[in-house]
Order: sequence, then C-alpha cells, then structure tokens
Amino acid sequence: MEDDRYGRRIRAFRKLKRIQQTELAKRIGISVTILGRIERGEKSPSREQLQSIADVFNIDIQELKGD
Repeated sequence: MEDDRYGRRIRAFRKLKRIQQTELAKRIGISVTILGRIERGEKSPSREQLQSIADVFNIDIQELKGD
C-alpha cells in the first residue's frame, strides 16, 4: 500500500456527502478504477486530484490530508 490515509478520508467524506464513487470520479475527471485504488490506499492521489476532490466536497485540501 502506498498511503491509505488519503483514501480513508476521501471515502469518509464521500459517504458523508452521499456521493457515489462513479459520480465523484466523473466530477474530478478520473476513472472509477483509479478512485477505488486511491480509496483502498493502493495509489496516492496527485496534488491536482486532491484539490479537485476537496473542491467537490467544498472543503480545504488540508482536511483531506488530516492536518
């Protein structure tokens, strides 16, 4: 596993906001497969992906990082 801290937090925010993986993936411009790998900690998201995800959730990127 590369780093599952992002994945756990992304999944938690996604569920809190009641957004399906398919919807989030489409909104940030990646495949559902890649998003699934990020959520499972198999792939680290890029800075751009983190910013896009934070924008969708209307949160600061630091909240995704857990800072």
